[in-house]
Amino acid sequence: MTACHRLAHGLQCAVSVAAQGCFDLARNGVVLLGIAVLFVALVFVARPELRHVGELQLFDLLHRRQIAAWEEAQATTQATTQVTNIPRRPPVTLPKQLPKPQAAVAAWLSKKYRVAPEPMVAVVAEAYELGRRTRIEPTLILAVMAVESGFNPFAQSSMGAQGLMQVMTRVHSDKYRVFGGRFAAFDPLANLHVGVRVLQDCIRAAGSIEGGLRSYVGATAGDGGYTAKVLAEHARLRQVAQGHRVPTIAPTTASRPQPTVVPPTLAWRAEPTAGVAME
Repeated sequence: MTACHRLAHGLQCAVSVAAQGCFDLARNGVVLLGIAVLFVALVFVARPELRHVGELQLFDLLHRRQIAAWEEAQATTQATTQVTNIPRRPPVTLPKQLPKPQAAVAAWLSKKYRVAPEPMVAVVAEAYELGRRTRIEPTLILAVMAVESGFNPFAQSSMGAQGLMQVMTRVHSDKYRVFGGRFAAFDPLANLHVGVRVLQDCIRAAGSIEGGLRSYVGATAGDGGYTAKVLAEHARLRQVAQGHRVPTIAPTTASRPQPTVVPPTLAWRAEPTAGVAME
């Protein structure tokens, strides 16, 4: 055997040994990974409190990434209204991080609508921030969410209204552009921002809260009791925020009436004539 043949045979053997080693290493790695996943699953089953802590950390991570993505979008997109300007503040995920009135509202809503406290806290905190900037009472915003979707971020009506605020996505798809497109309709905070902007448009164009609510739900005549339900829940939430004890009666999520006309984006008036200032 010539030297070249011996060299080629040696290289072939080395490559074969290296490939077998890599295969064994990958196989052992997969086995170890499977064992680790099984161990973690067993720990979470045996220790529910650890699973709860993990869920909180995951929610906090997703919330931080969402805010970072929105801030990046804001840096490259011209905002058209104050509602879409995302504030630079740390995410809120625990009741103790809220002022006392907001914490009371979050706890009451969480109990009444059977929603986990952590996402409810985030929604309440965002509603209060948007209320401050739009001069719409945050309890009115929360009341709209309660009646529209019962705080189900994945709710969808037969007419195509979607998300927490049941926004007509096909009508207001342009408002979701800053949040990444129309599929953000099922993102709770994105839907909240767009819904508040639509509600603000409706109130200003109608000249009153009652008229704005009727326009928001798309009612051309009667609204099927929608406005009364929203205002009743709004009144209860105001009492909760003021420290009063309010019973958590069974939730009644009103379905939207079948509108004959879906309201387009309403024009802003030169001077606002409606909107409730926060107390």
